[in-house]
Amino acid sequence: MKKRFLALALAAPFALQAQWVNDPASNTLLANSSNDAGEIYLATNAVSGDTYLQWCSFGPNGWSPTLQRVNFEGIPQWGDGGIRIAAHQFSSMSEGLSMTTTTDGAVVSCFANYDGYTYAVKINADGTFPWGEQGIMLFDGQGFSRTELTACTDGGFWALGADYNNSYLQHVAADGSLGIVNTITSDKKCVFGQLTLGKDNSVFLTYEKLGNGFYTDKEIHLVGFNADGTPFAEDVTLMASQSFQSTYIHRVLSDGNDGGYAYIWHSGIDNAFNVYVFHFDNNGVSTIGDPNGITVHSTDPANFYLDAHATVDPISHDLIIAYQQTDASTQSQDRIYMNRITPTGERVWGEGILVADNDGHPHANIKIDAYEDGSGFSIVFEQGLSYMDNTSTMIALGFDMDGNPTWNTTLSASAYGRTICENTTGFLSGQNIVAWVNASNGGLYGQNIQPNGEMGEIAPEPEPCAGPENFEAEYVYDAQTGHYGVKTGWSPVAEEPTLAYYIYRTDLSNNQTTTIEIDGTLSDYFDEVEIGQYKYELQAQYETCGLSLLATTPTGEDHVIVGVTHIGENTSEEIVTVTRIFTLTGQRLNHNRIGELGNGIYLIQGLTKDGQTVNRKIVVNK
Repeated sequence: MKKRFLALALAAPFALQAQWVNDPASNTLLANSSNDAGEIYLATNAVSGDTYLQWCSFGPNGWSPTLQRVNFEGIPQWGDGGIRIAAHQFSSMSEGLSMTTTTDGAVVSCFANYDGYTYAVKINADGTFPWGEQGIMLFDGQGFSRTELTACTDGGFWALGADYNNSYLQHVAADGSLGIVNTITSDKKCVFGQLTLGKDNSVFLTYEKLGNGFYTDKEIHLVGFNADGTPFAEDVTLMASQSFQSTYIHRVLSDGNDGGYAYIWHSGIDNAFNVYVFHFDNNGVSTIGDPNGITVHSTDPANFYLDAHATVDPISHDLIIAYQQTDASTQSQDRIYMNRITPTGERVWGEGILVADNDGHPHANIKIDAYEDGSGFSIVFEQGLSYMDNTSTMIALGFDMDGNPTWNTTLSASAYGRTICENTTGFLSGQNIVAWVNASNGGLYGQNIQPNGEMGEIAPEPEPCAGPENFEAEYVYDAQTGHYGVKTGWSPVAEEPTLAYYIYRTDLSNNQTTTIEIDGTLSDYFDEVEIGQYKYELQAQYETCGLSLLATTPTGEDHVIVGVTHIGENTSEEIVTVTRIFTLTGQRLNHNRIGELGNGIYLIQGLTKDGQTVNRKIVVNK
């Protein structure tokens, strides 16, 4: 397909070989845009490390999106103005656009056009359009307002659209094949939906039911769908009905365990703004007993708590949420707090931890992101010069997971009017990216921040150590102990002093992995296990260069699959009582009746006349 590049305002100087800078006074120019640009979204591809940006601005075809691809070094890849979605006409106002990067290295932009149809346009990393520049129409022509996307692990994604009364949910495969359209409707409006990915590329939809008017009754509901469009979690109420302004809508994020958190701020309880948190597990069951949710701070009539943004601790799966406190009477001062909320609704940090005090500088656009390894998190926010001035700088703060401060970095020191991104990329591959439009020159700028608080170029990861060789594993019987298991062996790397080896045994019946630490002087290990099928992997911990690559087998693979049957050398006595029956893959049947077995090969465990436990393989051929 022909690539379409449209030059926008060229007010900002641009260098095609720009790289992440560490100077807060200059920052990194990512694209030339225009000073009216907004709705900035970012997403980093976990495989390639490239980051995609989407923003909207006025052009010949209305308020339309433009996209840019930035490589890991911060160098723009799609020219100085990015690629504009130019095959559609858009209205002069936002209908709500969305963007996500897919696991096959592309980016998808989703929107409603001027004619009221919703489209998804996919752009490959090389700037080509695999579905054409028009893209594909979603929801069978329904849902002419507000879209949401969430990427699946197979290159596809889920898309959500809405009109003024209903929501429409559809799965789209990596090749553009469309799944069925699920329509969510009721006697109230079903709008403002949000998506989180569940297990096996299923999706959870949280959406709002609300009445008419600016002040209205509102509920938050949850429902889950499989990739084939069938429901797996019935519609439940997360938040009981409250009356407040319809403009305050909820947000969601995954909890890292195939469930998720939802949160919303509103004044429907005690007539005072507070942030309310909800959680649901991977079956769509609410785990917080209060139908109103748990507040991030005790309700205080003298203060409002709102403008929250959250992340999830990847180790504990707790929600870490940052929010603003402002006085209720004039809203002329503010502070930033943070709190930790467990999946059951415990407020771990009590009345919160103060992040930024009321020092005469207004705070806005809070973003919070946990580090990949779970060692801490950062909070980024816009700091205004004064309450009478619309110019601002960008500040980033680091914390450990106990809430203790670790670093303080000024991301952007030059004060000017700016439009901040709707989201940050999160810490993928060692950096988190923030972006904004400079209202003075129309440039789209951004900056990376690392878990240690540093900006700028990231030193390349050192080359990984070579792993052990000739890794083998086989099912054996240990005659000395009378035990059955798996014997593993390998050839050490002679020139590397080895501190330890780590064997990873994965039970393929449930995908549970067990780590076994082995002394660094050994080169074999006997692992006693039950009947089943297992995957074995091996790494070495070297003194000089750390953890190695996975060990390789004589044929070059990085794992071995072993089936354990417990057959062969225990006794020839006859089984008189069958205690368990297994298939050859290790799956246990729910009965012990040989006469009811279908044709095939089975593993029989039972007792002999003298009470010994023995195992046999039988062939059923009726």
